[in-house]
Amino acid sequence: MLKIEHIGIAVKDMESSNNLFTKLFGRQAYKTETVESEHVNTSFFKMGESKIELLHATHPESAIAKYIEKKGEGIHHIAFAVENIEAEVERLKAEGFQPISEKPKHGADNKLVFFFHPKSTNGVLIELCQDIK
Repeated sequence: MLKIEHIGIAVKDMESSNNLFTKLFGRQAYKTETVESEHVNTSFFKMGESKIELLHATHPESAIAKYIEKKGEGIHHIAFAVENIEAEVERLKAEGFQPISEKPKHGADNKLVFFFHPKSTNGVLIELCQDIK
């Protein structure tokens, strides 16, 4: 793993959350994006080499909507940048970490993404990210 790529934060209201984090960081989000396949709107703030990603559900059955219903707003996941997502997924599966899906898929910010279940990572949803070239 190369670095912490971003920390994902589940939010109920994107507009008020963008305003709050703009005040907190002293700068506006540099990018917003909708990921239709995940039923989520995202907003990214740059923090040095890392990012903060706000996640807002666009459908009541989305993973983010279910997360907020169960746990409320807050940190949803930590994402790590990797050079070779497929090799890293296989390595972590061999180490006993529980994958959430079968293979990497397209995510926000021009990335391939893959998640490992919090049950196998001390309660933290782990995302691997690789730039799509």
